[in-house]
Amino acid sequence: MESLFGSWDAQSQRRRGTGTGGFNMESLKRLDHISPAVYLTLCSALAFSALGAYLHIILNIGGTLTTVGCLAAVAFLISLPPSQDQERNRFALLMSATLLEGASVGPIVDLVLHFDPRILVMAFIRTAIAFGCFSGAAIIAKRREYLYLGGLLSSGLSILLWLQFAASIFGHSSTTFMFELYLGLLVFLGYMVFDTQEIIERAHHGDMDYIKHAFTLFTDFVAVLVRVLIIMLKNAQEKSEDENKRKKGSF
Repeated sequence: MESLFGSWDAQSQRRRGTGTGGFNMESLKRLDHISPAVYLTLCSALAFSALGAYLHIILNIGGTLTTVGCLAAVAFLISLPPSQDQERNRFALLMSATLLEGASVGPIVDLVLHFDPRILVMAFIRTAIAFGCFSGAAIIAKRREYLYLGGLLSSGLSILLWLQFAASIFGHSSTTFMFELYLGLLVFLGYMVFDTQEIIERAHHGDMDYIKHAFTLFTDFVAVLVRVLIIMLKNAQEKSEDENKRKKGSF
């Protein structure tokens, strides 16, 4: 992987040495700190996740075991040092974790496909557009401009966890479910911005662990995609129910 992107640093150095400053040059300097390997690894992770969802559809393997397996793979991945000797092992663990994550969200994907396959396509496109816009905004923004969001996003995540804990005791209502859904969507959209700037900042200080960075962005992407899927599915179901009521009322 390093040999594939070995010329990137040299190209980055040449770009840094040209120009007279300004908005575009500052954006390019921040972009230089994000290796293309991060986004290529992210694309590979999304492909393996899609494969995991497909395996669930044909084999019905998604569930508690795949979730536990995913957590175990992530824990093992974090425990390994980001060295060149462990690069292949860490990459394999990342792909294994994303495969199991895809199988874990497979039941939602299967439900959407049975209702209307177009929802899955539109949800992925909308999530990809949102990711591109929010991540791009973080890249072209001033350095550290959005890092203050970390505290707010952590608070929002804590609220979601407490709501889940309360729901496990007192039960879910449609109002609290929708509140959790939209709040979670906003939180992870914010994390797309925050994590991108944090990756840039870490890379600026020498942390070029593209596997860990890709996994961070993958987590944000999947979290947003799942919530967009649920929202679109719920809206489509409500629309279908309203149309059926109108049809029955016309007879």
